[in-house]
Amino acid sequence: MPVLEPNPQNGQKKLLFVLGAMLGITVVIAVIASFASP
Repeated sequence: MPVLEPNPQNGQKKLLFVLGAMLGITVVIAVIASFASP
């Protein structure tokens, strides 16, 4: 598995999308937890 993709823009966009998805999921879980806690 190559560390650097041949197309840096596409790889960077994919990495940003994955990081954004992880951050979004974390925020959603935090919001749900804050609402669920009394």
